[in-house]
Amino acid sequence: MSNRDVAVIGVGYTTFQALTPDVNWKEMMFEAASEAYEDAGLDPRKDVDSFITCAEDFWEGFSIFDEFTPDQLGAVLRPMHTVSGDGLQGLASAYMLIRSGLCDIVAVEAHSKISELLTFEGVVKLSFDPVYEAPLFETAHPYAAAGLEMRSYLEASGTTEEQCAAVAAQHKRNAFSNPIAGFAARIETDDVLDSGYLFDPLKKLEIAPRADGSIVIVLASGDVARRYAKPVYLEGIGWSSDSPWIASRGSDAPYAARAAEQAYRKASIANPQKEIDFAEVDDQFAFKTLQHLEALGLARPGEAGHLAEEGALGRNGHLPVNVSGGSLGCGHLMEASGLAKALEVTLQLRGEAGKRQLSNARVGVAQSWRGVPHGTGAVAVFSRRD
Repeated sequence: MSNRDVAVIGVGYTTFQALTPDVNWKEMMFEAASEAYEDAGLDPRKDVDSFITCAEDFWEGFSIFDEFTPDQLGAVLRPMHTVSGDGLQGLASAYMLIRSGLCDIVAVEAHSKISELLTFEGVVKLSFDPVYEAPLFETAHPYAAAGLEMRSYLEASGTTEEQCAAVAAQHKRNAFSNPIAGFAARIETDDVLDSGYLFDPLKKLEIAPRADGSIVIVLASGDVARRYAKPVYLEGIGWSSDSPWIASRGSDAPYAARAAEQAYRKASIANPQKEIDFAEVDDQFAFKTLQHLEALGLARPGEAGHLAEEGALGRNGHLPVNVSGGSLGCGHLMEASGLAKALEVTLQLRGEAGKRQLSNARVGVAQSWRGVPHGTGAVAVFSRRD
C-alpha cells in the first residue's frame, strides 16, 4: 500500500426510528446519500470513483444486494460492490481502495430496514452451528446465547449487574442530546435492574432495540481532503473474525482486541488509554460496552465496570463513551451500527455534535460487532489534525 492519507469529507444520515412505514429503504438511502454529497460539495456521478454498500442478504430479503443500490447512490454504471458485513468493514474496503491508489474518492453506505423483517430470531438462528448448537436454541431465543456470555464475563471479570445496568441507563440518557436517536429515556440504574430478566442475567433494558436508518460517509485521499475545511482523518482501521461457535467462546472479546491491535498499529497508537480521547463502542447489550472497552485496551481487565459506576465514562468523565446514546439509546441499526459509531466520532471531531459536543477531543475510536453468535468486528481510529 502507498502512504496516502485517508479522510472523511462528507457525511449524511437519516433519523433512527423503530418504525419507518412512510419510506422504503431506497428513499432512506437516497436521503442520506444526497446529504453526504452536499456536505462534501461533490457530484457523485462525476467525482466519486467507487461506491460500497454494506448489507447482509438475509436481512434484506434479496441476493446480490448491490444490484438494488446504484440508483439512489448516484452510482449507475459506476464501480460498486457490497460488503456483506458491518459498516466499519465497508470503511476498511474504502480505506484500502484509497490507500492503494486505485481511487481518490469512495462513498460508503450502510442502512437498516429491520422493521420489515418478521422473522428476526429465525434469521439469527441460521448463524448458529447447524449440527451441535442450533438444536440447543430450537425452542429458545438466540439472545439466550448473549445471556450465557454475559454470565461468563461477569464471573471472569468481577463486573456486577449493577455496573452493567449503569451503562444502559447512561446511554439512554445520553440519547436525549442526540436529535436522531430514537430510544432516549430518563432512567436510572435501578430502573434497568427492575426491568426484569429476559435472558438471565441480561435484562430487558440492557438490550438495544432494533431501528431503521441509513448513513453515508464519503472518504477521500489526503490530497483531495485538504481542499475541504473540516477533514477528519481515518488514521487506522482493523477487522477480525473470531469463531462463530459458542462453545469455543471465552469471557473476553478477542475479535475486538485483534481489530484494535491492527488499527492502533496503523494509527501509531502506543498507549490507547492516554492517546484516545473518547470512544463509540458496540453496545447491543450493555455488558458488551464494558467487555469491548477492555478488549480495546481503554480499560484494564475487570476495570470498565468500576469506571462506569464512578461516572468516568460519562460525557464529563475522563473517557467519554457512547455520548451519542449508542445502540441502546439510538437503536440497533444492524449492519449500519458500525457506521453510526463512525458518524458520531466524525461529528465530534468536526465540532458538529451540538448539545453533546465534547471539548478538546482530537482522537476518537469507533468499534463494531456483528452480534450473536458472531465473533466478527472492526475498529477505526479517527483524528483531527488542525
